Amino acid sequence: MNHVELITRAVSDVVPRALAEEKLKSGKPLRVYLGIDPTGARLHLGHSVPLRKLRAFADAGHNVIFLIGSFTAMIGDPSGQDRMRQPLTREQVRKNFETYKRQAGKILDFGKIELRYNHEWLGKLTYEDSLGISSHFSVQQILKRDMFKERLNSGKDISPVELQYPIMQAYDSVALDVDCEIGGNDQLFNMLCGRTLQKAYGKRDKFVLTTKLIEGTDGRKMSKTYDNCIWLEDSAKDMYGKLMSIKDALIVPYLECVTDVPAREIAEIEKSLKKGGNPKDAKMRLAREVVTLYHGSVSAKHEEDQFIKIFSRHELPEDIKAVTAEKGSLVIEVIVLEKLARSKSEARRLIEQGGVHLNGKEVTSVDARAQDGVLKVGKRKFVKISIEN
Repeated sequence: MNHVELITRAVSDVVPRALAEEKLKSGKPLRVYLGIDPTGARLHLGHSVPLRKLRAFADAGHNVIFLIGSFTAMIGDPSGQDRMRQPLTREQVRKNFETYKRQAGKILDFGKIELRYNHEWLGKLTYEDSLGISSHFSVQQILKRDMFKERLNSGKDISPVELQYPIMQAYDSVALDVDCEIGGNDQLFNMLCGRTLQKAYGKRDKFVLTTKLIEGTDGRKMSKTYDNCIWLEDSAKDMYGKLMSIKDALIVPYLECVTDVPAREIAEIEKSLKKGGNPKDAKMRLAREVVTLYHGSVSAKHEEDQFIKIFSRHELPEDIKAVTAEKGSLVIEVIVLEKLARSKSEARRLIEQGGVHLNGKEVTSVDARAQDGVLKVGKRKFVKISIEN
């Protein structure tokens, strides 16, 4: 990736852009970091965007740092939160990072990246140190954050510790003395605080780069709550199927942000879609690329072949799971038992909406009995039922 694409592809904002261009044109390796607080255990494609940007800087020959918020994670970033976070213990943070690193390793080569933990410096600060750092900001500056204003307006509590979070994150930039910080566009405020503090401490002038936030498969915020995430540890089958189910409007943003498809090809795909081109072809290109990144080209080819077999030729997949059911069992019971739906209420809804078929015939009643044969739930879930006598 050339230096222009470093600050344009999958990028939401660069502040200040002139400084970024000047530093990159100098040809000197830059110190670049991405910080994460391991407050959760699972990563989805949305998390991959800043990780991929960090990798791109590493591939371009820059000195990159992956910073673990081992101290700040115990407090929790208030970004996007409408209520106070529950604090985490050091042990919870450690366990979360073990799984986080395994997943992030699908994108980053940790052998080529400097790994740091911010308890190295934040845990050593005295109360006097903290007061000195905080003196570079005003309460009004911190309260400008949207989520703080919203909480104040709605009468919800704000912890004094949360007000300290942007300041502590800002000190990471001082400790690392970097040229660039990468983060999601919801992190812009925190990163600019770091820029302010680096200047105050006489460190190098840094620019901040925010990456785009991609939406979930249904067009809403990618979130476990909405069950619209494509997880980095999804099976090749699930990953391919989910990508084929995304809204058409997400095809181009996904290609830009979560794949290595050349920008010129993405522009051609976008142009074709605007002229009425078939979105299925573009989604297949996207799905093949993403599954290749996380599962390899062989798995991607297999899932593409299976998709064509099921949806284009209306044939059955090769890897149908064989299950047994007791005589007299209901279809809805098989669906729930085999986890083809998240709950009995969802299974009921699928049946009522015509989304369940047994041996090619629509199941129209929630009281329908299971039979020997192939049960299809939704567009891509199949099991082969054998009734026990």
